[in-house]
Amino acid sequence: MTKKVEIKIQNIVATTDLGQPIPLVKLAETLQNTEYNPEQFPGLVMRIKEPKTSALIFSSGKVVCTGAKSMPKVKEAIQNIIKNLEAIKIKITIDPEAKVQNMVASGSIGMDLNLNSLAIELPNTEYEPEQFPGLVYKLDGTRATFLLFSNGKIVCTGTRSEGKLHEAVDLLVDNLSKLGKK
Repeated sequence: MTKKVEIKIQNIVATTDLGQPIPLVKLAETLQNTEYNPEQFPGLVMRIKEPKTSALIFSSGKVVCTGAKSMPKVKEAIQNIIKNLEAIKIKITIDPEAKVQNMVASGSIGMDLNLNSLAIELPNTEYEPEQFPGLVYKLDGTRATFLLFSNGKIVCTGTRSEGKLHEAVDLLVDNLSKLGKK
């Protein structure tokens, strides 16, 4: 039971509120790193070079930030959005709090998996190898959903903290161990 489990956060989706309305047209006209097409979508897309992230900014002041690989990077991205706004004379007077909506992580559980037998033995699975080579496993009692691949690689989505992510991976490994797969 001492197989090496490696997991690395690939993407964090977080939301925040800047606490005031944002003039999206002015933002789009002034800043180069933006896309705004209100006929297609009500939010403005802002691309941030460092850390490499994207943000959807809505006129209400609500923001969805995606692409960061850690919480400090989420906070850094939000600070960069605020700096961009200040450059066009929009002063954000609050310190916006980031709330994680989803984490995506990938890694390896260090062993081969028989996906055909797991599809039968594990509850809450979907496996259609003709359409996709991975098994989808919704972990009972958690928000976590895993993609499991026969080479032991995994993708986890649905958790909202690093702690919950690691708990879900540990639970996955325990469930596989109980089936004698590890």
